[in-house]
Amino acid sequence: MSLRNPYGDFEITDPQAMRALAHPVRLAALSYLQKNGPATATQLSVHVGASPSVTSWHLRHLESFGLVSDSAPPEGGADKRQRWWKAIARGFRFEMPDTPDGAEAGRMLRTEVMSQALDHVQQWLSDTEPALDPAWSRASGSSNTLVTITVAEAEEIENAIQELLAPYVQRGPDGAPDEARPVRLIRMNLPEATN
Repeated sequence: MSLRNPYGDFEITDPQAMRALAHPVRLAALSYLQKNGPATATQLSVHVGASPSVTSWHLRHLESFGLVSDSAPPEGGADKRQRWWKAIARGFRFEMPDTPDGAEAGRMLRTEVMSQALDHVQQWLSDTEPALDPAWSRASGSSNTLVTITVAEAEEIENAIQELLAPYVQRGPDGAPDEARPVRLIRMNLPEATN
């Protein structure tokens, strides 16, 4: 695994794939599969705000870029006529391309990723945080820190954060202690204007 991808996430380099994933239904479907495991288009449709047929179309589009694939139905008598889908990797990453067309595609994907992350924060604040155990409430956090750094230093910070988190990501839920619970870490590094 590369230093820039210690989690083994799916690397998106194709601007067309970035554009495809920038669609809210596609990104929501992939996120759901990554978090919850295999599902049918009908099951996903409830979570992504689209009909089963539209969800199925979006899943086939994601499949064409290698982001999702067919999955075996779960054990226990599931209807084998249904098509089950799974995410190829537990996460994805992309770097901003250096061509104008690629940068536009990257900005589209970044915008949708951040939009869904902000929605997730709002839902957490209204639904989850009020019911948290006090210890978990204290362990949750947010910060807003301004630093003055170079591009190289920004890359060093990102690499250090990824190295710190990698063992926890790589072990997955099955390798976590019994008292562990899922915690979403949302980071946004936003270089400010210099004027």
